[in-house]
Amino acid sequence: MSAAIELKKLRKSFGPTEIIRGVDLEIREGERHAIIGPNGAGKSTLFHLISGRYTLSGGSVSLHGRDISNQSPFEIYRQGLSRSFQVTNIFPNLSVFENVRCGLMWVKGYKYSFWHLVDRQHDLNARTAEVIQEIGLTDRMHIPAGVLTYAEQRALEIGIAAAGGANVIMLDEPTAGMSNTETDQAIALIRKITEGKTLVMVEHDMGVVFDLADRISVLVYGEIIATGTPEEIRNNKAVQEAYLGAEAEEESHA
Repeated sequence: MSAAIELKKLRKSFGPTEIIRGVDLEIREGERHAIIGPNGAGKSTLFHLISGRYTLSGGSVSLHGRDISNQSPFEIYRQGLSRSFQVTNIFPNLSVFENVRCGLMWVKGYKYSFWHLVDRQHDLNARTAEVIQEIGLTDRMHIPAGVLTYAEQRALEIGIAAAGGANVIMLDEPTAGMSNTETDQAIALIRKITEGKTLVMVEHDMGVVFDLADRISVLVYGEIIATGTPEEIRNNKAVQEAYLGAEAEEESHA
């Protein structure tokens, strides 16, 4: 199976402080891959490096075999990688419909063509309505996104990330702050939205990770200490000591 994302000797320093320390990682096409680790491990920094928000201090990032190291986020997006953020990142004063339509406009070829009257673009509007139906917000599509519940806003952001047709979707803490019921709904939505795509996610909720991920990588102090299936990670002694703790060890013997 070929790699959707490949990191080689990836490094990031802020001044004298090295946050990412020579990460090598291959994320396969079509898999759901979770990156876990304790607070301060460098997970969000790693996401920023892959998606172009931060420049590299060393190493390389490849997307489907093409070097995208230090390209800008919009250039990377055009090549098929889309991401969400740990803090919800939507246009609160625009409607749900308008938020999703903005995410679709580039893919549909509208770019910055001011002479297009988007309300008359029936194919664009029809696809927008389809995405909104997929994320379960049809009855909320005409209200400002800022008045949605937190879980609905996260669903909207996931929908926007996937709406553009990207084949690699990166989600940063997609279920953070959700109740158990909301988390279950988010898991079902992520499965649906990312079907047939490559999913890369940072997530603290181990229930979500073990439920969704095909493979898991553990990042500790800027280094990958293990990559494997959920069962392999659950039973890995080094991971238990560095991150999962005694609770994971007890579960592995249950």
